[in-house]
Amino acid sequence: MGLEPIRLRTRTSNVPVCQFQHCRASCIIRCGVKKVNTYFFVFQIVHIALARGSILCYHIRMKRMEITHPFPPFFRADSHILILGSFPSVKSREQMFFYGHPQNRFWRVTAAVFSDAVPGSIEEKKAFLERNRIALWDSIGRCSIEGSSDSSIRDVVPNDLSRILSAAPIAAIFCNGKQSFQCYSEYVRPLTGRDAILLPSTSPANAAWSFERLVSEWNRIRTV
Repeated sequence: MGLEPIRLRTRTSNVPVCQFQHCRASCIIRCGVKKVNTYFFVFQIVHIALARGSILCYHIRMKRMEITHPFPPFFRADSHILILGSFPSVKSREQMFFYGHPQNRFWRVTAAVFSDAVPGSIEEKKAFLERNRIALWDSIGRCSIEGSSDSSIRDVVPNDLSRILSAAPIAAIFCNGKQSFQCYSEYVRPLTGRDAILLPSTSPANAAWSFERLVSEWNRIRTV
């Protein structure tokens, strides 16, 4: 990890304003009281230091690594829909299964959509997917990435979806978030000839979407 200063912008008033896009956070210091609206990525840390009325911001950046997707897709012969993420997070790579970060809302949202119990263990998650005929995979098969940050993804090599599409009657393909949809549209759709439907990301980084809004939008996967 490296410690990098983040560009500081202030207004010409007694209310200094610091904006740092790398961590998607805004910090307002007013009369010595901090009001922070934070959209943090996993393993991205912002340190705010006050010294003589000035604000110093530092961004601790995870080391960039080139990683190949470490685990296979999940599907069965009767899978009806395919949901594509972008690339597995650090937690998912540790668990060797999809959506392993406890703050990712994927399992809670899809369970609410299908009026099912929220699965906990990996075996429960697999049983949930089987019951609801859901196949899971990711658009990206290899890339360079910093930690779990989608915005840091570079050098993309897409996944091959043919083994899923040839083995299961997939009626619709959904992308969980813009990064997955962008990769699918650019690299994968020319091979499959099939459109994908963009859904809002269930990642904790997408804090602008409440749980209720996500469930309302993700109901589309049940109407196929």
